[in-house]
Amino acid sequence: MAPKNKTYQVAPVDRPILEKWVRSHTAAQNIVLRSRILLLSDAGQTVEAIAAELDTSTNTVYKWLNRYQGQGLDGIRDLPRSGQPRKLSQKKVEEVLRLTQTRVPAGATHWSLRLMAKHTGITIWQVQQIWQGAGLKPHRLQTFKFSNDPEFAEKVVDVVGLYMNPPENAMVLSVDEKTQIQALDRTQPMLQLRPGQIARRTHDYKRNGTRSLYAAFDILTGKVIGRVTNKHRAKEFLDFLRQIDRSTPKELDLHIILDNSSTHKTADVTAWLDKHPRFKVHFTPTSASWLNAVEGWFSQLERRALYRGIFSSVKELRDAIHRFISAHNEIHAKPFIWTKTANAILDSVQRAKDSLAVKPTN
Repeated sequence: MAPKNKTYQVAPVDRPILEKWVRSHTAAQNIVLRSRILLLSDAGQTVEAIAAELDTSTNTVYKWLNRYQGQGLDGIRDLPRSGQPRKLSQKKVEEVLRLTQTRVPAGATHWSLRLMAKHTGITIWQVQQIWQGAGLKPHRLQTFKFSNDPEFAEKVVDVVGLYMNPPENAMVLSVDEKTQIQALDRTQPMLQLRPGQIARRTHDYKRNGTRSLYAAFDILTGKVIGRVTNKHRAKEFLDFLRQIDRSTPKELDLHIILDNSSTHKTADVTAWLDKHPRFKVHFTPTSASWLNAVEGWFSQLERRALYRGIFSSVKELRDAIHRFISAHNEIHAKPFIWTKTANAILDSVQRAKDSLAVKPTN
């Protein structure tokens, strides 16, 4: 045992780590106690004073001070416990996998690590390893919808063909609208990002109106033609088609990929397209907006310019959208690359339909 009243110094490189553990809300309490022992000793307190302040024994204080002196930070961690780690039988692994996929716990909609561990009598860590090995994630949920379009296969082949083999002397434009974009203003100023603190904003907001955005995404260059409108009607869509007509070289055919919105199929729109034969319209299947390339660009717009934006008026919202389009076209635009063939998509959809699972039971 060390001489009475001796103090120990902490290496300068270890002090920030020990202080971090002491402040942590997630560190194990035994590590926190040992870190405090070292820091108090480094501050000049005696073993007896440390033991009194931390309500522990002097033997405990001496133990961890000596362990640190001999092994550094590794010395204050617990040594590996004796005995062979508990092993799982293949039968138990199969039981966990079967329960995860075919049953749900009583009173719940899905399994958690703790619920499964308690139900099967194994540890949380073991459940986690089984799920990771099988690629199971019961806590996650995604949405899907199968298209009932009777021409689904034909439309997939048509649209994917445009992506993978664009026609010569033509532009392929993926066109859609993002409607009801809200100009939201927060009720209080935002707390800005700084070291140790993430940016924060109030959960409540003020609505200052909405706008709709029409966008045409050129798959060969990645550039976007955009138009912000007050309303979402066939009239505004026609105006956007006229803008596309003015903004593109007259000698090129225009292959326009559209979804099945009613505003795209009115009599006025159809009549205008008939008078402008360079516009070739290709419709995606119903309930298959993921096939429209512009949807990916809309996602970028939402993440980068809208979700965290603060707009006190619809003018500010419109200006922010135009700035994003300009920056995208000047800096970020790149050719759109589609890698999945039409046959691969159709096979994937068919496999998903074939694997529709029976609802798990309690």
